[in-house]
Amino acid sequence: MPTKRHLAAKRSLAVLAAAMLAAALAACSSGSSSGSSSAGSAAGSSGSQATLTMESSPENTITDDFNPFVSTNPIQGMGPTGLIYEPLIQFDLANPTVNYPWLATHYAFSNGGKSVTFTIRTGVKWSNGTALTPADVAFTYNLVKKYPDINLGGLDISSVSTSGDTVTVNFPTPQYANLENIAGQAILPEAIWSKVGDPAKFTDANPVGTGPYVLGSFTQEGVTMTANPHYWQPVPVKKVFFPVYTSNTGALTALFSGQITWTGNYIPGLQQKFVDPSPSTHHFWEAAGSSNALIPNLNQWPTSQLPVRQAISAALNRAAIGQDGEAGLESALTNSTGITLPTYSAWSAPVASMTQSPTSDPSAAKSILEKAGWTLKNGFFYQDGKELTIAITDPTSYTDYAADAELMAQQLKAAGINASFDGVSVNAWDNDVSTGDFQATIHWSSDGITPYQLYDNWLDDTLVTPSSATGDYERLKDPAIETDLQKLNGDKTVAEQATDLAPIERFVSSDLPVIPTTTAADWFEYNSQDFTGWPTQSDPYDSGQPSGTNNGPGTGTDEVVLLHLKAAS
Repeated sequence: MPTKRHLAAKRSLAVLAAAMLAAALAACSSGSSSGSSSAGSAAGSSGSQATLTMESSPENTITDDFNPFVSTNPIQGMGPTGLIYEPLIQFDLANPTVNYPWLATHYAFSNGGKSVTFTIRTGVKWSNGTALTPADVAFTYNLVKKYPDINLGGLDISSVSTSGDTVTVNFPTPQYANLENIAGQAILPEAIWSKVGDPAKFTDANPVGTGPYVLGSFTQEGVTMTANPHYWQPVPVKKVFFPVYTSNTGALTALFSGQITWTGNYIPGLQQKFVDPSPSTHHFWEAAGSSNALIPNLNQWPTSQLPVRQAISAALNRAAIGQDGEAGLESALTNSTGITLPTYSAWSAPVASMTQSPTSDPSAAKSILEKAGWTLKNGFFYQDGKELTIAITDPTSYTDYAADAELMAQQLKAAGINASFDGVSVNAWDNDVSTGDFQATIHWSSDGITPYQLYDNWLDDTLVTPSSATGDYERLKDPAIETDLQKLNGDKTVAEQATDLAPIERFVSSDLPVIPTTTAADWFEYNSQDFTGWPTQSDPYDSGQPSGTNNGPGTGTDEVVLLHLKAAS
């Protein structure tokens, strides 16, 4: 059944302690930063020729590969790929009812939602100067159908056909709620990709796309993208630089000194440390895009036991996690279903009464475990001689998640659960979560234009293969939930969707396949010194969160923002 694409957007910069932040501010300069790439191509020049510097994901090393299907490539996390390969439709995740016709000028569902026909925009060229055709679009969807390892959205495609300037994609089940996955697919040139074999194994060092930028230069210090002379729209920002920062100190120094134009990081004390020193040019907006959750591995003891998951949920102080772990930039989820509010308020009426306390209740947690046959001894619970231990695995460089995990460990210990934070590298964490080699982990969910994307990403077992997962990281396998998700995907109206969401939400609330904690912000900070026209809370044409790719739902729309910008006068 249709599923949710892997979310590659959210990255949290490892922010140092306050004293080191002060030192970073004091050390600001226009030269290169210690432990980072050279900042010579960063913001600072004036007029339309100013280079916009985007920092989305600190990386240790990068490889010259822009393959849009390999989500683990460091380049994907940084952002260039989404400026090369484009989808048929772009979506405004800050305003779920808004979308933008892109490579398709129109779409229409038919056959009870089992078919969607796209009218392909004319006059679009690939960056090598050849014309985009409906055949390229049909080829792309057939390629995704043929190779499961590039079907990151889990599209269950029956067939693809063309007629004139239209392409029709057919499915065995209705797809009304799945438009993002379908229309968000990166479109490829058939002339190139038909010759590469398995596309997931192709090293795309010389990418050819329809996007507003082409590869200017690649070094281990960063990637420079330049305006595509064949692009079908004006490109106001002529050059975008993606620096490689291997040191958090270097990235912070560059941000605070104005060497980074646009970033998306968790930064404690954001107002005081970033905005206040330069309020006319330093800005931020952290929209509540989705929900964070503690993901328990359902295939491992003891998190495979429902009473253990119930006790964990009762022991968590979500208010403290949001205020202290997330520096007040994310809020406790008080609806026990995990639905993101206010983003999905239009769908929340059927479950509005399903609330939970934002604070912890260690006594209730202990009572749950005792009733389930656990015995408290020397401060921690045991069962059959085995201590109840929980290791929460997350990257140390995601300092908000690291702080959250430390807080959770303290809260769980107060309830007799011997919990700890297992800090690892981003690459190790990506691998562990993908392969299921973890006990519990804090993870964001998927943004989307309906709550279908949120719950599909959390619960859809078709996102899991024997070797990896792009969602359903807990490894839930429940046929009833699959049926419920499929029914939800066939609903055309908000009212129908809200009704059919209810059993899925009740399942999350009662069975806790994931344990919702706080909202998940779309991190967005920017410097308006050289460019204006950024999205804001009063003009939410985009969430503003920079991301690795704008192909697929929940991953941001970098090029939508770039094409809205103009040079500051």
